[in-house]
Amino acid sequence: EDVDVPSRRVLITGATGLLGRAVFKEFSENDWNAVGCGYRRAQPRFEQINLLDSIAVHDIIHDFQPHVIVHCAAERRPDVVESQPDAASQLNVSASANLAKEAAGIGAFLIYISTDYVFDGTSPPYKETDVPNPLNLYGKTKLEGEKAVLENNEETAVLRIPVLYGEVERLEESAVTVMFDKVQFSNKSANMDHWQQRFPTNVKDVAAVCRQLAEKRMLDPSIKGTFHWSGNEQMTKYEMACAIADAFNLPSSHLRPITDSPVVGALRPRNAQLDCSKLEMLGIGQRTPFRAGIRESLWPFLVDKRWRQTVFH
Repeated sequence: EDVDVPSRRVLITGATGLLGRAVFKEFSENDWNAVGCGYRRAQPRFEQINLLDSIAVHDIIHDFQPHVIVHCAAERRPDVVESQPDAASQLNVSASANLAKEAAGIGAFLIYISTDYVFDGTSPPYKETDVPNPLNLYGKTKLEGEKAVLENNEETAVLRIPVLYGEVERLEESAVTVMFDKVQFSNKSANMDHWQQRFPTNVKDVAAVCRQLAEKRMLDPSIKGTFHWSGNEQMTKYEMACAIADAFNLPSSHLRPITDSPVVGALRPRNAQLDCSKLEMLGIGQRTPFRAGIRESLWPFLVDKRWRQTVFH
């Protein structure tokens, strides 16, 4: 019996990561033939490709002939980028430039995932036309990556997004979910940043935006250039932690708001809010309310399951 394989093809890099898994799922469930590639955690579900291996990248793109490539793979931990600048630059800039070239070679539409950290956070909200000024090396490498993909392939879309959360395999996978242990273990007080303004964004929503962008592009070749997407609930990490506690009926009195700017680690922008009106005008977008999204994401990591009754019934 013939299996009907969808004729629209999408290749997703970083498909083993938090965002990549959501993007793979979103396209697969919406009548796309999706192939994901990863590196360390790839097999057996995804193709194992080292994005720094230009021959391997060339081969998979030419064998699969994707209509769309969503480039999620990146070193996205600012403190790791500061400590390993060369490796981060190779992945965030060189590999991205090469992917853009390969995409151009077969006429594929590339969506390059970038970050709100290309901005310095002094005059939000930021439109796509505002001049970037990254404060840390992570933001700089992602901005260089943006320039590299657009130079090598002017048919590219750059999609800037802020801090992500979603269905994690480990709490450390997201700067939002990693706070759950501090929230749950209320026997000791926990200092929480109450200085940096964030806009936590569900990976499911970003995945939907990528698919909608890809589908619009297949009908309209003028869809390209830079775009912004973000959740619209402004919260500090302290406020997120309190919302998480509230979502699970947990105490939050042990959480302590710290209003000074952080002194350790890479510099962070105070408020890099993204203006998303360009995508909204195209009828593209999806937003999951934070409390609903975080409860769904963190439920498997709830230590005291006695709360099950009170939270869900």
